[in-house]
Amino acid sequence: MKKLTNDLWINGVGWYGLELAQFLDELPADEPGREALVNSLRDFVHALIRYQDAESGLWYQVVDKGNQSDNWLETSCTSLFVYTIAKAIKHGVVGHECADAAVKGYEGLIRTLKFDEQERVILPLICIGTSAGDYENNVTRPTSENDLHGVGAFVMACVEVQFLIK
Repeated sequence: MKKLTNDLWINGVGWYGLELAQFLDELPADEPGREALVNSLRDFVHALIRYQDAESGLWYQVVDKGNQSDNWLETSCTSLFVYTIAKAIKHGVVGHECADAAVKGYEGLIRTLKFDEQERVILPLICIGTSAGDYENNVTRPTSENDLHGVGAFVMACVEVQFLIK
């Protein structure tokens, strides 16, 4: 059995951020425990921004190992991260100082888009579903285009980031 590592697995991290942000949509302001979620989301967003690729605006498949030559930039969780940051700003969890990261991620996603012969949008570099594993497992995962979990996350990111780029 392979030993699991402490690498930041992008799919697990991406869905965690989305759920933190969405819980705040549902919880009343006076709900016990809300402040703990707010603090977790704030810390999470600031941690994400530290690992964003400065050139592309995207995040790597193994988030905290962007310096590894076999690691690669991934679009579905970049979409989840853009969504999470934009929602955190919308909820007042973080300030507009974090908007640059969300917008840069969004712009990076737009630059990755391709178009087929009928001018339909293709979102590439979506990791085929994964589970927790070691570094090697995560960087050798196949990619797909227009996988529904990637496209869905991209649409959600587009909806949320529109409020930052008006």
